[in-house]
Amino acid sequence: MTFSMKRVLAILKKDYKDISRNLYITTTLILPPVMALLVNRTEGAGIDMYYMLISMALVLVGAYIQASLIAEEKEKNTLRGLMLSPASTFEIFAGKSLLSLLGTIAIVTLTIKLTDYRPQNIPIIIVALLLSAIFYLGIGTLIGLFTKSVIEASVVILPVVFLFSFGSFITTLIEKYAFLSFAEYLPNLQLVELAKRVENGDGISEVAVHLGVLLIWAIAIHLVAVLVYKKRMVDD
Repeated sequence: MTFSMKRVLAILKKDYKDISRNLYITTTLILPPVMALLVNRTEGAGIDMYYMLISMALVLVGAYIQASLIAEEKEKNTLRGLMLSPASTFEIFAGKSLLSLLGTIAIVTLTIKLTDYRPQNIPIIIVALLLSAIFYLGIGTLIGLFTKSVIEASVVILPVVFLFSFGSFITTLIEKYAFLSFAEYLPNLQLVELAKRVENGDGISEVAVHLGVLLIWAIAIHLVAVLVYKKRMVDD
């Protein structure tokens, strides 16, 4: 089956209409920029604070909006129809992720602008943020597939927001409990570590490991999402 951009854009158009009518979801988008304005007026704000807001934007837009779009399809019993449509799995995933991806790029960019954060190496940071955004879209897709309504997705996303937004809390736990050292490889902590190294003047070769870890997370979470999606096609 050939890839059809027309089908992808049709899904995008439908999602835009659905989400524009949901005031609860759209108001969630303003939280990271509002907090960025407050941080901009705070003396001594550094990389950890900037990336707490950036990670929050990635989770609230990339994961939550994505989860809500898919959960809403299940709530309205339209996901099954989409699964049985002529669109391929890749087209459905691309179509369902495009609006969330565009929204994530817009809100993360606005958040960075409002905090006045100016990375030393913009291309590296852009690649890292795009890989992170793809990872959070996968998280959102999984949550949407496992939940039955937008309200349920709104509850399930809360621990995800906490886990991936407040990296400094996790870092403190790692320093206290050595057995939690594996958590250093979480994508949000890898993103912060990469950003700190970039600010210290490190180049692509020095941060390649961090980019590699983010890439593995992005691929792995989508492979899991595709497996769950295909299982839902059989079960539902």
